[in-house]
Amino acid sequence: MSNELSCKGSPTSSASVRASLVTDESHFSLASLNSSVSQDEFFRCRDHSDVVLKRMQDYLQSEKLCDVVLIAGVDGRRIPAHRLVLSASSAYFSAMFTGQLRESQQEEITLQEVSGDALNSLIQYCYTGAIEIREDTVETLLATACLLQLSTIVGACCNFLARQLHPSNCLGFSLFAEQQGCTALLKLATAYTCQHFQQVWKNQEFFMLDAAQLANLLRSDDLNVPNEQEVFHALMAWIQYDAEGRKRHIPELLALIKLPLLQPSFIVDHVEALCGGANECQQLVMEAFKWHLIPGRRSLISTSRTRPRKSTMGRLLAVGGMDGHKGAISIESYDPRLDKWTLLKNMPTRRLQFGVAVLEDKLIIVGGRDGLKTLNTVDSFDLNTMCWSTLVPPMGTPRHGLGVAFLEGPLYAVGGHDGWSYLNTVERWDPSARTWSYVAPMSAMRSTAGVAVLGGRLYVIGGRDGSVCHRTVECYDPHTNKWTLRAPMNQRRGCVGVGVLNGFLYALGGHDCPPSNPAVCRTDTVERYDPTTDTWTLIASLSVGRDAIGVSVLGDWLVALGGYDGIQYLKIVEQYDAETNEWTPIAPVNYSRAGACVVAIPNSFSNPASTTGGVALPSTSAANPSSPNNAIAASSSSSAVNVPVANNSTTV
Repeated sequence: MSNELSCKGSPTSSASVRASLVTDESHFSLASLNSSVSQDEFFRCRDHSDVVLKRMQDYLQSEKLCDVVLIAGVDGRRIPAHRLVLSASSAYFSAMFTGQLRESQQEEITLQEVSGDALNSLIQYCYTGAIEIREDTVETLLATACLLQLSTIVGACCNFLARQLHPSNCLGFSLFAEQQGCTALLKLATAYTCQHFQQVWKNQEFFMLDAAQLANLLRSDDLNVPNEQEVFHALMAWIQYDAEGRKRHIPELLALIKLPLLQPSFIVDHVEALCGGANECQQLVMEAFKWHLIPGRRSLISTSRTRPRKSTMGRLLAVGGMDGHKGAISIESYDPRLDKWTLLKNMPTRRLQFGVAVLEDKLIIVGGRDGLKTLNTVDSFDLNTMCWSTLVPPMGTPRHGLGVAFLEGPLYAVGGHDGWSYLNTVERWDPSARTWSYVAPMSAMRSTAGVAVLGGRLYVIGGRDGSVCHRTVECYDPHTNKWTLRAPMNQRRGCVGVGVLNGFLYALGGHDCPPSNPAVCRTDTVERYDPTTDTWTLIASLSVGRDAIGVSVLGDWLVALGGYDGIQYLKIVEQYDAETNEWTPIAPVNYSRAGACVVAIPNSFSNPASTTGGVALPSTSAANPSSPNNAIAASSSSSAVNVPVANNSTTV
């Protein structure tokens, strides 16, 4: 009876009833835990961090629980804060408060050369993750953020300033970034200055540079200029701004101008007048004249002044080639300043194993095969209008695997295969008479040989005749119409890539027997030919053994593009530095290709495919100022592809 009364709600028994319920519920929960279906869950409050930070901010506003006061050294402004929040937000404060520095024990800390407004904004950012960046405060904010090592704010300020960059202020931004140790902004401003140098040197900031700052700018090979004359004019303008005070800096600054790359007439008319009686300047002028007067010795007298700036090198064009399918029809353009390849144009029809040369503003594509038959036709691509035509008449003999080159006006088509047999015949096209005629044949039949011009002679290197690959070299004199044997290479090379740099011939890669042989050996070796001693010397090897390499000269470098390594068609591109005897990789082409024809063209043609907003394409006459034979450049023998085609048949 007593239990029943208590259960019915005796006032004195409510606590015991609740205890009984808890006991019953606990018993029920324990039973549920032992059931076969688990009810566990992981709970996360999505707003937890925001709520906590908001509460910390409230404590900051009311100055509760603050354990440090920061004092701005510029104006003495006092800003209370919490060490924990500052340490979690800033590497600077973390090192200050968690290490053994004396500031870790101080209740008040003065930050020298720091503005109160900037410091307060950054402290608020530590609590809120938000900050206002304005034109009138961004520089102060950036300097303070750099000090406090708030990398996200540094990045935000740099991005803000980058959008304000202009030829009239980029030098000031560079100096500010250097003073603040802000490498991100310094890199952006320096790149902008180089890109827009032609506008920068006509603004007031340029004339305010001191000699050391100007020297640092002129030393850069990244200056975006059409030619070295532009850099010389910029130097002259800077000197004339304060002629009396600055003329003493002429020798040291003139040494940073690449005088050998200026025309001799320009040196006589402008540079010599600047030199006065300074012996150092006269030596620089003499160096430039030697470069022009003795091209055969350029390899011995080359310096940093003979190496073109990237923007004056021109561009490379990689034309066609084998790609593992039906053959590439694309033409890619390489910008050395951007180290980037872009698609320029497609060929109108598919061609394999053709030759390419450049005549003034025309890209001439000669012979090849279309997959069914060997061609004798010639296509012409206008680098100004970006249009194709067939203005050049066809050759007398169909040829694929040929080499082509311009020599003293005429275009020579050398050797190859006519679809039935290997050829030793050579044809010459006269642009004036617009006719093809045969000249003296070579001593050997050659397909996939290297063809290049050096010292007023036409050289043919290596190649194959169906049974063996050659290591022999022949030289053609257009005045006597005779071929002469020169020293053979150290090894046989079929489908060899050939280029000319600073008075030397280079033979790259290749193979030593017909491609039908399963044991064909593709080499990574490179040989250099010295015409003065008639000798071949092995130099630094390529990174990968391959044949059908596209070869050209860009500036002071020899460039090796693509190829076939026996397994796959390659995208790799390497450049050779003759001074260091080293190959280094540059940006790969977008499309795998072997046997692509590679030519250099100067900055005198518009480039609709350019990603730099209309930066001009290159032209042969300026593409390699260091080469004595660059007036009308031509592709090397790599135009003759000698690799298995897509259907696994064998090319001839």
